[in-house]
Amino acid sequence: MFALVGCGAGADMRPDASPEVISSASYRHSGPTALTLYTMINNRSGAGAHTSLMINGSQRVIFDPAGTVRLSAVPERGDVLYGITPGVADFYARAHARETYHVVIQTIEVSPEVAERALRLAVTNGPVASAQCAMSTAAILRQLPGFQSIGSTWFPKRLMDDFAELPGVQTTKIFENDSDDKAVAIAQFEQVLVGQ
Repeated sequence: MFALVGCGAGADMRPDASPEVISSASYRHSGPTALTLYTMINNRSGAGAHTSLMINGSQRVIFDPAGTVRLSAVPERGDVLYGITPGVADFYARAHARETYHVVIQTIEVSPEVAERALRLAVTNGPVASAQCAMSTAAILRQLPGFQSIGSTWFPKRLMDDFAELPGVQTTKIFENDSDDKAVAIAQFEQVLVGQ
């Protein structure tokens, strides 16, 4: 089952997958080592609603601080989602895009060393308190070489703007007209995963 709310999970909602489950779900993407910042933007107000960070290093994960994304094939521990295959990455982005929100996806290639440092920082960060998605993501980024210009902020859109100033960032946006009730799409994606 997959559920989606925003930057505000309660500690009781977070699963805590075992190291064995996480190890078996590990996925290494063949693309370049990179960091991808996701920012969910409210289509009505233009305000940022949630921030998360996909890290492509020795394995590909998503640091989803205070997020409430749940998918049966994607184990989670300490706000890190594991097993981010191309299909899961695509679904993760599209699940956030709906009639009320669009998703800004910013990717920057980094050295393998920077990607591994980001991965270690995300894994050791632990669960993030409600409404601190941008703050915790910015704190990780600022510890990486070349990312010291990222400011400390509570606001996802401000973090997105700081990230956009980094040299070499590639930006795409996803707009979709799905209703806010994602139950049908989620169920369909789960069936695709079961059939694979």
